[in-house]
Amino acid sequence: MTRSRSLPPRLLGAGFRGFSLLPLAISFVVLVCLSLLAIQLWMTLRAREVQLNEAARESANLAQSVAQHAYDTIKEADTALVGLVERVETDGVSDLALARMHKLLVARVAELPQLHGIFLYAKDGSWLVNSQKTLLSNLNNSDREYFNYHRTHQDRGPYVGPPVRSKSTGHWIVTVSRRIDMPDGSFGGVALATIDMNYFRLFYERFSIGKKGAIFIANDKGIILLRRPFDASLLGRDISQFPLFHDYLPKSPVGTAVIQSRVDGVTRINSYRRIQEYPLVVSAALSQDEVLAEWRLDTILQNAVGGVLVLLIAFIGYRVVRQIDLRVKSEAGLLEARNELEMINETLSRLANQDGLTGLANRRHFDQSLLAEFSRAQRDNSSLGLVLIDVDFFKQYNDIYGHVAGDECLRKIGKVVAYSMRRPGDLAARYGGEEMVILLPGTDVQGTLAVAEGVRQAVQSLGIEHRGNPLGVVTASVGVATCMPTHLKNTAVELVELADKALYQAKACGRNQVCHESSCKPVRQAATAFALR
Repeated sequence: MTRSRSLPPRLLGAGFRGFSLLPLAISFVVLVCLSLLAIQLWMTLRAREVQLNEAARESANLAQSVAQHAYDTIKEADTALVGLVERVETDGVSDLALARMHKLLVARVAELPQLHGIFLYAKDGSWLVNSQKTLLSNLNNSDREYFNYHRTHQDRGPYVGPPVRSKSTGHWIVTVSRRIDMPDGSFGGVALATIDMNYFRLFYERFSIGKKGAIFIANDKGIILLRRPFDASLLGRDISQFPLFHDYLPKSPVGTAVIQSRVDGVTRINSYRRIQEYPLVVSAALSQDEVLAEWRLDTILQNAVGGVLVLLIAFIGYRVVRQIDLRVKSEAGLLEARNELEMINETLSRLANQDGLTGLANRRHFDQSLLAEFSRAQRDNSSLGLVLIDVDFFKQYNDIYGHVAGDECLRKIGKVVAYSMRRPGDLAARYGGEEMVILLPGTDVQGTLAVAEGVRQAVQSLGIEHRGNPLGVVTASVGVATCMPTHLKNTAVELVELADKALYQAKACGRNQVCHESSCKPVRQAATAFALR
């Protein structure tokens, strides 16, 4: 047998529900606010980095200037010492030579403002000659650190000693000295040039380093020679274990580092430089707090403006999200109402097309489906089967057992008939009273007979007691009709009439039978075909 199948309308198109705009709107507003905050943070950190880099370059340039000034100052003093040592070692220290040297030293100190004085000491530390206009006598410098250094070292290079107070004037001075050798190479004395610290102080005061900035010069052993801001208690202090000397100078003679001072606890951007020609180290440092003060002010202003902007955007976004939320809720309410209405309509439609007793389709639904399937069979040139079922001796059943029992009997038979629908296009309906009908689209004669015989056997197998039936149980007579509708030649009513005629024949042949519209013979053999369906 052949059947044509078609999907129900609900399966042909499935509705697509769009996603809600509310989460997207909230995400967008949050993303915009976070992006603005992130950009503001990046710009703030970037501005801080730029400010620190500029301060590092400024301190490096400052350190270079300080180093160059220190080099030039000491170089001029050392040049004078070189000439003095050569004259002493060549001409000796006779009274005439010392007198000539005195005039030369006075003129040289007058020419160089940084020089405090130039002195010549004998090997026992006594004063031989100096740049003072009036020579002092009965003084001895053998106790000075620079004197002891040259007496115990053969080094002929310049030596920069720790800061000391001048014995002649009482001023703080920086000493630059050289060793004088006797003709046999033994120690013969010391040539000394002193530099007035006020010269360095006046020069350092010209630099703008803020209230907490610092500049210092130290020798290579870490002894402070001079520092701005000036503090006499720090002169000669050993800072060799401070981070600058202990951690940074061993790695590089030039550099910049952020270091917290152990002198006053201020964190500074410190640029340092070792003077290669002389055993000196200079450092110029700017306070990190002062460098970042303007940046902090700008950051406060920018963050205030940015915060107001973010709050404004957040407020506007909140209002927009609120409106979207209200709209979504309204749409959800409308959608829920529509769905409820659709469910109600579907329920009403189902109730309108359903028999209240058996749960099968009602006569109205059957009539509509019959016309639709008949037209489809005409278009597809396919077969259409119809099974008409009538309960035998049902009037007697009601008379014997009552109408309540009769209704229950019809419900059970309705379940059997409903079970016979094996394909989505099949339709089982209550035709009227105790009559039921099965519409089988795309089913030929053999298939229709198989379904009919299966229903007949199933009704009998229910074993519902019926004393008014000769067989003692409820049975059913079945009429079967099939046709291949032809346009303008057949009508749907004709198919029903043929099935009704066959049902009449089944009853006439003794009931509990299945008859085709062209035969009044029982068709019990159709059970085999039913098994194959």
